[in-house]
Amino acid sequence: MSNSAPPPLLPEFAALQNDDSMLTRRYGKEVINYFAGSRLNRYSFLRTDAVFLRNAAASPTARYLAFKDLNPLVVDPKTIAYFTYDDVKSLTGPEPFKLAEDDEIKTYDSTKALPLIVFLGMLEEDNGSDHIVSGDNSNIKGHPYFAVNIATKGDLSEKAAEFLATQEAKGIVPDSNPRGMRHHPEAAAMYAQARSMIDWNLRSPFCAGCGNPNLSVHAGYKRVCPPTDKKGGSEPESRGDCPTRYGISNICFPRTDPTMIAAVLSQDGQRILLGRQKRWPPYWYSTLAGFLEPGESIEEAVRREVWEESGIRVGRVVIHSSQPWPFPSSLMLGAIAQVLPGSSEEVNLNDGELETAKWFTIDEVKQALTYGTSAMHEPTPEGWKEGDLRIPPVQAIANRLLTAVVDELVTSAKI
Repeated sequence: MSNSAPPPLLPEFAALQNDDSMLTRRYGKEVINYFAGSRLNRYSFLRTDAVFLRNAAASPTARYLAFKDLNPLVVDPKTIAYFTYDDVKSLTGPEPFKLAEDDEIKTYDSTKALPLIVFLGMLEEDNGSDHIVSGDNSNIKGHPYFAVNIATKGDLSEKAAEFLATQEAKGIVPDSNPRGMRHHPEAAAMYAQARSMIDWNLRSPFCAGCGNPNLSVHAGYKRVCPPTDKKGGSEPESRGDCPTRYGISNICFPRTDPTMIAAVLSQDGQRILLGRQKRWPPYWYSTLAGFLEPGESIEEAVRREVWEESGIRVGRVVIHSSQPWPFPSSLMLGAIAQVLPGSSEEVNLNDGELETAKWFTIDEVKQALTYGTSAMHEPTPEGWKEGDLRIPPVQAIANRLLTAVVDELVTSAKI
């Protein structure tokens, strides 16, 4: 994936560029937000195929993203670095995915540090006859992509330090502002996948069922509690029973936290409710957001969170689009909502999460979309005036929600 051309700000899914399907005609075009839109085929059923993984990892066409402290190594602030297998061999070891998964579990030794390698998927487009031989499936077409963690602590730290020094000499360093959303959308989608998976693995070194050290399998997408552990010896020792070894256990798999985020319209449709936290830059506001709770629909979460944060009662809720948010692993569920007819529009910060929430006119938001968008700690754009509203950049779903509201109201004068 080349990043040499000026990148688009948002993902472009070629198959939908000129889509005229029944669904598009009836419901409008699909919205694909930043951090989504990956061109990789994740091939989840190949994550247990050791033959495929072994061949893919060592393939001359394989490319790796490397992460230090969850930050990707970059060529420059806008360009993620891609490495070959030879480049990262000191991090992955000479024979990544050498053992089948069952053998990994049988020979598990909690005293040995293992490289963390995540299979991201295959880039199938424009790759001619390139393919990877698999064990349980047919040959797999495309170029493989992986992510590898640069372990700066423990037994792997020495080789990690050498790798970092070598790359730094080339000007390749960890991204200093990973939330700046400055990367090419295709690279950003891989970054989001890779960061979330590495973060989950690093956060979950112990079994949630029994507390023993666990093992990363499924090419980084599952953590299991082996029944035995060599503990540095030659013979495995039994570790006793564990509830995660029975049935399907959701604590063995990565989690994604659903989070609602909503642009709330006044009853007359001429104002939008925005809020801000104290730590945000001056005049910087965004749409209201909050985590979904168990047993709660998206629409219910919008109504609850908006009321808790602002005291505003919401009626109708329309789902707009979604956005993966890899900090650490949320799925932003974007909605457009409107105040419940007949209810008060006076703001009351019930839960105290926000420093303030207030209503802005459509014209104020429209002006901010033109002159006041930037990442949170990035400079303000040319044309912005002190005291004017600032909002998140086009790469943020909050911006897309506000744009959808303003465009609809400006062009059709109706909700």
